[in-house]
Amino acid sequence: MRTWQAEWQNPIFPALAEVAGGALVQLGFTPVLCTRSAGGLTEAEYVTMLLDQQVSGVIFCGGLSADESASLKERGMPVVLLNAAVDHSDFPQVPTDDVAAVQQAYAHLASLGHTRIGLIVGPADHTPSRRKAATFTTLAQRTTGTGTGTGEDTHPIGHALFSFEGGQAVATELLATGITALICGSDILALGAIRAARRQGLTVPHDLSVVSYDDSPFMNYTDPPLTTLRQPIEAMSRAAVTLLASQINGTNPTPKELLHEPELVVRRSTAPSPAASGSEK
Repeated sequence: MRTWQAEWQNPIFPALAEVAGGALVQLGFTPVLCTRSAGGLTEAEYVTMLLDQQVSGVIFCGGLSADESASLKERGMPVVLLNAAVDHSDFPQVPTDDVAAVQQAYAHLASLGHTRIGLIVGPADHTPSRRKAATFTTLAQRTTGTGTGTGEDTHPIGHALFSFEGGQAVATELLATGITALICGSDILALGAIRAARRQGLTVPHDLSVVSYDDSPFMNYTDPPLTTLRQPIEAMSRAAVTLLASQINGTNPTPKELLHEPELVVRRSTAPSPAASGSEK
């Protein structure tokens, strides 16, 4: 028996869970789905319940707290972190390559003539967000030819909760710096950013280009359809199941972090910058 835990505000997690569940069934196991919601069971309560039920292993969609990580490690429980990058974790991880994602998004926007690009990611202590921000800062410094700590006005970074409201609030702040393009750390953040732009009378993509991250279901049907970094859901979920099965069979997975390359999917939320097209905001 295997189970996983997810934050369901992001529609990418149900998609990951569906693939992982199917792969588990193919191996003859019974998947048990544990979901987190406001007022529901906590991570600690789920872990206690699963240990009591003597499950064979656990797949966590997202991160894992230090306390629960230590508890599971002490019990020798096979664990894999799916769609997560956690510093100093003892468990194998299957994340998307955040460095490659930002590089692809930045190169796409730069090719469209954008020189004032912003970034919205999750909380500063969130490892994938921190990796995205570090990569973005390096690219901005190379573009502007300036040293560490400069280029902030033309390449601002904002941290937000992973929610529609969080994306809208932080995007409102970044738009005040005069950016013409925005890279967002999730589809939910991107949709909030688009709402912020519209409330300021701006249009996407003519006044503001937006690149998202995840390519969760229905992003091709938003207005406008989102240009996004697609996570390889099928490959990541199946890799997580394979790594978990290896642990259960007594094999220690190598490497500990199995990075997956994202794919840039260009849709209609990005366009040449206003300056490049001869118009200004």
